[in-house]
Amino acid sequence: MSVATLPALIQRFFTDRLCTQLEASRHTVAGYRDTFRLLLRYASAQRGKPPVKLTVEDIDADLVADFLSHIETARGNGARSRNTRLAAIRSFFRFVAMTDPTWLLHCQRILTMPNKRYVKRAVTFLDADEIAALLAAPDRTTWTGRRDHALLLLAVQTGLRASELVGLTRGDVALGTGAHVRCMGKGRKERATPLRRETAKLLATWIGNDKDESRPLFPSIRGERLSRDALEHLVRKHCLTASRACPSLDTKRVTPHTLRHSTAMELLHHGVDQTVIALWLGHENVETTQIYIHADMRMKEKALARVAAPATPPGRFRPDDNLLVFLEGL
Repeated sequence: MSVATLPALIQRFFTDRLCTQLEASRHTVAGYRDTFRLLLRYASAQRGKPPVKLTVEDIDADLVADFLSHIETARGNGARSRNTRLAAIRSFFRFVAMTDPTWLLHCQRILTMPNKRYVKRAVTFLDADEIAALLAAPDRTTWTGRRDHALLLLAVQTGLRASELVGLTRGDVALGTGAHVRCMGKGRKERATPLRRETAKLLATWIGNDKDESRPLFPSIRGERLSRDALEHLVRKHCLTASRACPSLDTKRVTPHTLRHSTAMELLHHGVDQTVIALWLGHENVETTQIYIHADMRMKEKALARVAAPATPPGRFRPDDNLLVFLEGL
């Protein structure tokens, strides 16, 4: 393999492997693109070469390890972001190994690099009072306020992902008998989620007499689709307003995904089976729903109430040796 093949390999990886063979989503392609932008800039600085002159040999396991440490320290990325970058790099070098087996040992050293472990924290979700305060926050006397109120209500009721919400068109909403909203979810799985009567009524009022089914359901002021950044800003803005009436919101970091978690917890509290919750949210595996059981303090409190306390009286350690008494007093 010649020293000038790395740019060609990267180009083939994106055009042939990702776009043609795997038909990766635009979000996946964008994530891989950002990873290689960062990696090539870092490798260029370390090797003293412009990115176009780098070779496969230049990007070895040691450089990848240093790059992963760099994005954690210099860029402030967490372990999850680090592991996502490593997954993209592994995917590329798996492609390199298949394309030219002479680089197999070189690639294998990178492919065996482990993910970094991290603390799996309980999911953040909103209770009924916090949801009510958030839905009341938008000023519904304005066009943007009515849009934001409809969007937040739909998000809380359906549990759609951020990308699914901003990707909705007016044709994706079916009103009347059996009202529901259709979306193309993660993994290109199409699913339909039923709407409550009040949600369907509000969406019917929001859509009005507009017959253009291709228009975004929740457009920006310029009539375009909302970006994910715009959606996150929208949620933060109304959460700040809602925190004046509901101070507990100040202690939570609320994102569009928090609303999705809130939907799942609301279903769980009403006794909905895990398999139904997984179906509702479009989870690939029912085990993913376990995170909501771990976060549900009500279920744990009910379990605790069913357990009888032991009859053993509480006691306190009393040392019977002078040396132990001394150590106990330290």
